[in-house]
Amino acid sequence: MAAVATLAPISLTDRALVEVKNIIQEKNVPADYGLRIGVQGGGCSGMSYLLGFDKAKDADETYDLDGLKLIMDKKHAMYVLGMEVDFQDGLNARGFVFNNPQAKSTCGCGSSFSA
Repeated sequence: MAAVATLAPISLTDRALVEVKNIIQEKNVPADYGLRIGVQGGGCSGMSYLLGFDKAKDADETYDLDGLKLIMDKKHAMYVLGMEVDFQDGLNARGFVFNNPQAKSTCGCGSSFSA
């Protein structure tokens, strides 16, 4: 099992944290799962964000964010260091928003970037 690190390389706003905890409760996410954040190839700018629930694997680091288990592949840290995840619930948009200082450019949808 992956060791629990102390300081997470990303942060979640209070709104995002509340929304994730609501999803965990509504979808009956198993207690041994955590929120996986990372990147994957693809999207209109070359890389896209990964956000979902998963079990920790050997190559992962796990962090505690206000009682929420955050899981991330160690190799992804350089792409998301300092990133803030927010949740918007407005007339124009509803969903998670990624504010990533490592992104050199982003696309219009906000879920894809280049590093």
